[in-house]
Amino acid sequence: MEGILAFGLLIGLIIGGMWVQFAVAGAGLLYIWLLKGFAGWKAIGIVSWGSANSFTLAAIPLFVLMAEILLGSGLSTRLYNGVAPFMRRLPGGLLHTNIAGSGIFAAISGGSAPTAAAMSTVALPELSARGYNKRLVAGSLAAGGTLGILIPPSITMIIYATFTETSIARLFAAGLIPGIVLALLYMGFIVIRALINPDLAPRSDTKATPADLGRALLDIVPFLLLIIIVLGSIYGGYATPTEAGAVGVVGAILITGIYRCLSLRLLTEAMARTVTMSGNILFIVFTSMIFAYATALSGMGEQLVSFLEGANVSRLAFLLIIMVIFAILGCFMEGLGMIAIIVPVIFPALLAFGVDPIWFGVFVVILVELGQLTPPLGVILFVVASSSDEVKVEDVIMGTLPFFGIIVLFMLLLIAFPQIALFLPSLTIG
Repeated sequence: MEGILAFGLLIGLIIGGMWVQFAVAGAGLLYIWLLKGFAGWKAIGIVSWGSANSFTLAAIPLFVLMAEILLGSGLSTRLYNGVAPFMRRLPGGLLHTNIAGSGIFAAISGGSAPTAAAMSTVALPELSARGYNKRLVAGSLAAGGTLGILIPPSITMIIYATFTETSIARLFAAGLIPGIVLALLYMGFIVIRALINPDLAPRSDTKATPADLGRALLDIVPFLLLIIIVLGSIYGGYATPTEAGAVGVVGAILITGIYRCLSLRLLTEAMARTVTMSGNILFIVFTSMIFAYATALSGMGEQLVSFLEGANVSRLAFLLIIMVIFAILGCFMEGLGMIAIIVPVIFPALLAFGVDPIWFGVFVVILVELGQLTPPLGVILFVVASSSDEVKVEDVIMGTLPFFGIIVLFMLLLIAFPQIALFLPSLTIG
């Protein structure tokens, strides 16, 4: 009953429009009070310090700063133009550039919103002028944006690792192949749509010359080098994710300097945005630790294990139930909040079912991707729609629906073949 009241208050406050951080904190404090009275609040100081005193979480502002420097410099345009010559002759043309460019930028940004914003700002005016179907353009940009939390480095994975005490390096390794496979599935769908109805994506007959491809490579290579250095240092065991984030910031500054985009104003604005975004993320972690402490006091996780064992629920049925829960919560809650609330409760059940925590980290991140595309509050929908006056939220939603189905099918594929996520972590050294 205490859990029902706490979760009921949480959902009610969020639906009522309260910020997730305050809703989670209020529900957590109520939950503790119902369990232990005011005496239970005495441990909040220790819990809050434990959530803040984390070397792992220090990676978040570093990766955010790296992305903000590159995003604020306008180099996303150069990246998009560098990818375009390699993609425009394929069926679907520059729509593939939306996916490939998002995938590359995802390996830099660590988040979906920056990825979607960077690509949408460049692609929407360009493709609208060329006569591409605006719903398919918006859907490909929204789908490509979700790769930002799957292809490492991923801030969402860092949050998951914080709550489950799993290896961030292994999580990053686990997300790489699924991210690439999902991007290829997106591109395969675009090819099929373009072959069925070529009018959706006018195909370019202009053949890129070797000189054009060479200039395009010069636009891409610095970004690829930055990705290789950051991820390679983690996978090889030469640096922790936090240290790699610091290296990434230095690399981002060097790239902006090479392209003569570096300025004091750029750095100060990037730092200001980083403080705002990181403060928002870490505040969610802080309040969620209070709620996680309350669920630990209640023994809800152990009770859930007992209930599932008594009901003879299979592993597949359990995972499908989790998919439904995340899909529903994604209608009115952001991804980090869902992870912070749900994962501490279900984690004991995962271990009881023998689910690999690394694999489940990838599974949860893809569930969060679904939430970011779920109307009415899917954040990526609004990011793409706000990037151009020519596209409405309704267009983005309709264009996203096929990609939503692709993500669901990919999740079922991941359940059937878990080695898609676990193969690369088994090879990593660090």
